[in-house]
This record gives sequence, structure tokens and C-alpha cells, in this order.
Amino acid sequence: MGRLFGTDGVRGVANADLTAELALGLSVAAAHVLAEAGTFEGHRPTAVVGRDPRASGEFLEAAVVAGLASAGVDVLRVGVLPTPAVAYLTGALGADLGVMLSASHNAMPDNGIKFFARGGHKLPDDIEDRIESVYAEHRTGAPWDRPTGAGVGRVRSYDEGADQYVEHLLSVLPNRLDGLKIVLDEAHGAAARVSPDAFARAGAEVITIGAEPDGLNINDGCGSTHLGLLKAAVVEHGADLGIAHDGDADRCLAVDHTGAEVDGDQILAVLALAMRERSVLRSDTVVATVMSNLGFKLALEREGIRLVQTAVGDRYVLEEMKEHDFALGGEQSGHVIILDHATTGDGTLTGLLLAARVAQSGRSLRDLASVMERLPQVLINVPDVDRSRVSTSADLAAAVAEAEQELGATGRVLLRPSGTEPLVRVMVEAADIEQARSVAGRLADAVKSALG
Repeated sequence: MGRLFGTDGVRGVANADLTAELALGLSVAAAHVLAEAGTFEGHRPTAVVGRDPRASGEFLEAAVVAGLASAGVDVLRVGVLPTPAVAYLTGALGADLGVMLSASHNAMPDNGIKFFARGGHKLPDDIEDRIESVYAEHRTGAPWDRPTGAGVGRVRSYDEGADQYVEHLLSVLPNRLDGLKIVLDEAHGAAARVSPDAFARAGAEVITIGAEPDGLNINDGCGSTHLGLLKAAVVEHGADLGIAHDGDADRCLAVDHTGAEVDGDQILAVLALAMRERSVLRSDTVVATVMSNLGFKLALEREGIRLVQTAVGDRYVLEEMKEHDFALGGEQSGHVIILDHATTGDGTLTGLLLAARVAQSGRSLRDLASVMERLPQVLINVPDVDRSRVSTSADLAAAVAEAEQELGATGRVLLRPSGTEPLVRVMVEAADIEQARSVAGRLADAVKSALG
């Protein structure tokens, strides 16, 4: 059995890779591991369980709930809610464990299981490793220590969760959204109810698309991975801006009043200036990954804000933020973490704060986002090469140095071995798109020659 836990929980095709048996077994293992670690000591343990609207989430939720209850954990079923809502409620309700069933922006046949520790934070890697180890041990036949009688977990629905989460979002807004017309694309996903409710209660005139989940249509041609419908709707309705979420609403991308995309880098830039103005951008620092556009870095430097860059993945951004107590971080893809108010990326919170900045400033989103200029970026995947030698090849190092000298201060080169495939990603940014393409093409050839 290969490693089950990836960078964002356990994912796979539901009922093929991610089966009811696996969901049940992992849940029992999680309960035993946390008990072993002393998390449940001195009290009866409780878990919060939520899901996105995928059809497979229905049977997977039943399996998770059964596993937890059979291990003596009381379960609060919060139903269909965003990932950040489950994380928030895990902390707000003082639960010992949170479980979210979702495959985020993946297509409907996929699903996933993500565990949260007490407080709503991601489980440490060593605990995930221990859960996987204990699951594997019992999967081969070792018996569980099972409670009986009054020791089994009790299960109840917690229908107040959605309103409680929305109240939390509204409580952290610096100002209302009165006078704004906003189109929301909910990706037929987990935020289809709570996101429109939050924006409307904050004062915005709300138009929704992709807000009729039926279990099969999640992320289908809509949401943050397919912005075409949102762009058209914003222009059609004469809206001030549009907000797009993914299936579990932990990310947010935006569209300005002209229908132009505003990506995660631009959103981070706008929020960074707004937070500094309110004196809540600790250390005047933003955390982002090495894939952020160079234009983002140049804009922050111009504004006197420091940028700390991490490896690709929101988990690395979050680790850096927690270690150094930074308030804002995120990715170009729209995962934005506002650590004072969320323990994970929260697309609804991000969209609300972005709209709040538009309302407070009296400026259009297009104007606000112009604080940074996205430099042209070219990405080429070079397959069938030895990705392990990217950092040790002298020929490749020479080719990169030559490219960097040509690009100067307004360009950037990044070679990154894929974490899952035998390929190397070549990314080049430059002030001119043709120069970026030319340099990227030459570097791709150099990768093939040096590592092929």
C-alpha cells in the first residue's frame, strides 16, 4: 500500500480508490491515535464532520461517522459546508477532531478525507503517519479495542453550524458592502448556501450562478477553475465585481467590472495594502510561494512590504505563517489565508474582505488590482527526464545563469521537478511575452539535453 496521505489529506476516485471501508478504517484509526496521544484524556471526545455536495460524500460521511462512533467518539454532523467552516467549527465548538469530505476543485468522481486537530488546524505529519500505520496494522486483522454500551459514540445533526460560521465571517469584516452589486459563482459546491447569505447580510446586492448543487455538477464548467461564466455574468449584470469559489470554497478568484480576471497574487496585493492601512499586517510581511508572479514581488517591494516565499503548496505557506506569526499568505491559485480569522484558506472570507476594500476605498477592483502588473509567464513541462538531477547538473546551471543574465531584474527563471511525474517544469517570466517564450523554449531544450 502506497502512502495514503498527500499534502491535502487522502484523495482518490470515490468507491474505487477511496472506499467506504477505507473511510471507516481511517476514522477508527484517527480516533485511536488521538486517544493514544492524550487528546481525549479526561473527557468524552467529540468530532465535527462535514462534506461538500458530491454524491459520494453521502456514503463516505456515513462511513466516517460510523467509524468514529464505533471508536467512542460523539459526532456532530454539520452537513454540507465549506472546508474552512468545518475547520472553524472544530475550534469554536471545542471539538477534538474535525473531518471534511471533499476533493476541492477536482472533478465530481473524486473525493477526499481531511482531518483537523483540536482548534481546527491541520493534523501534524507525524500524526497522519501514525494514523496510516495503525490503519494498515488493523486492516490485516489485528482486532480493535471497541467500546460497548454507553461507551459508544452518539451522533446528532448540528444544523446551527452554517449560521454560526456566517456570523463569524460577518464579525471580522471591517466595513459593510452596501452599494455593491456582486456576482458569486459557487461552483455548485459547499458554499452554495453560506456564501450568498454572508454577502447579502453584509449589504451587497447578490447575483448567484453555480449555486444549485445536485451531487453531480460540482466544479462542472464553473467555479474558480472555469471563470468564463462568471466573467460573462459580471458584464451582463453590470456588477462591480465577481467572486468564484471552488468545490469546497477554500479558494477565491475574482473578476473586475470589465470581466478581467483578478488572480490570487493580485488579491493578496490588495488585501496586504488594506491590512497594513488598518495596522493588522504583522511585520509588514506577506507569505507566498515561489510560483507567485514576479510582478507581485515588485509591487510589494515598491509599497515597502516584505515578501517571504515558500515551496509550492498552501501547507508550506501556512507553516511559515504559523512559525513566524505572519497574518497574510496565499497562492496565485486563490488559496488565501488570513491567520487571525481562519486556520486554512477561506474563499468566502477572502471574497468578503476584497469586496470590503472596494466598498471602503470607493475605488473599482480593477483600479485596486492595478497596484501590480502581472508579468507575462510561460510554463513548459519537459517530460521523460531525470528530475532528480535538476539541482546538480552543471550544464543546466550554466543555461539558467545565461537566461537570468538576459532577463535581468525584470525577469525570472524557475525550474521545478514534478513531485508526481517524471518531468521538469520550466517557468519563465519577462516584461515581454515573446522574450519569455524564447527563453523558456531554450531552457526546455537545455533540460532535455542535460537530463534526458
